[in-house]
Amino acid sequence: MATDSENLRHRLDRATAHLDPPYAVVDLTAFDANAAALAARSGGKPLRIASKSLRSRDLITRALARPGWRGVMAFTLPEAIWLARTGVATDVLMAYPTVDRQALAELAADPDLAAAITLMVDDPKQLDFCDAVCPPGRRTELRVCLDLDASWRPLGGRVHIGVRRSPVHTARAAGRLAATVAARPGFRLVGLMSYEAQIAGLGDAPPGQAVLGAAIRLAQRGSYRELLARRGAAAAAVREHADLEFVNGGGTGSVAATSADPAITEVTAGSGLYGPTLFDGYRSWRPTPAAFFACAVVRRPAPNLATVLGGGWIASGPAADSRQPRPWLPAGLQLIGAEGAGEVQTPLSGAPAATLCLGDRVWFRHAKSGELCERVNELHLVAGDEVVATVPTYRGEGRAFL
Repeated sequence: MATDSENLRHRLDRATAHLDPPYAVVDLTAFDANAAALAARSGGKPLRIASKSLRSRDLITRALARPGWRGVMAFTLPEAIWLARTGVATDVLMAYPTVDRQALAELAADPDLAAAITLMVDDPKQLDFCDAVCPPGRRTELRVCLDLDASWRPLGGRVHIGVRRSPVHTARAAGRLAATVAARPGFRLVGLMSYEAQIAGLGDAPPGQAVLGAAIRLAQRGSYRELLARRGAAAAAVREHADLEFVNGGGTGSVAATSADPAITEVTAGSGLYGPTLFDGYRSWRPTPAAFFACAVVRRPAPNLATVLGGGWIASGPAADSRQPRPWLPAGLQLIGAEGAGEVQTPLSGAPAATLCLGDRVWFRHAKSGELCERVNELHLVAGDEVVATVPTYRGEGRAFL
């Protein structure tokens, strides 16, 4: 009897038999199942799509049409403007501050754009930058969200657990910045955001590393308890100066935990729709792999090796094996430690390598989510054993935002 992985391989091979690798596909059944599962975990609070994790307007639109999904979190202002102007979303929250003068000038000159896009700030100097591009008396009002640092700093701050984002860490600091924004003409404070990367973006069950997993889970429990109290206090402090429309938090790896925070009104997610390999190391929920890319076998350097053309689609982050793509189908293939995933060729070992012939496809999964789309111009959407549509990525539409 064929295994699930064998069935998936045969289904993808049949669906794309007319295509020449390399190419990327999204399995719509898995994509939609992941969207439903994430919505079920959000406790009724809306999910905001992290656009950097999809990087395809068609798939962002597909996710937004699903129950429980509302709004987009964009990663650059030109991208946010593009998504708003093309009708993909009327509610776009910036994930990061911007110093793009041309985009800020375009935003400030268009009341419809300004009503659809919310800027992210964590420093009054970012307000000064906006004013320098277009003074408040000569522009429409700009919507603003405050970025609250969600990292954990135990032992009196001598230890930092989490990513380095906003300098606004305490409720008091959030209140001070809120007061500054509220007093500035030309800005309207509408939201508070925090991203607990040490919980949402760090797998708590890394394969083969039981001790590390136990340590991660211990740190995550401590971080969650601390953030629960601090985020609630920060939201209360900010609300003394503005009527907030939303308090945003979390990511794919923390949807259930973040939505349980009473201070949170919406949760961000995105990577869980594609299900990249970095999310294989979570205990609470693992997305069904939905995005794959195929490379073709072009040589057999030894009886137990098969080499594919390309494959070195490395993910951002610390230089580690976890950032390499993983040969997924046929199951049992492995990268060679001395070469890894190469720029123009990737040799593979493992039992299936001996059975592969020239022209056979090897299916890979990317370590991260949307970065896959920076390598291809289009995504082939598979339902069952056929390609039902082919849609452009950001790159395919000539949009390279970062």
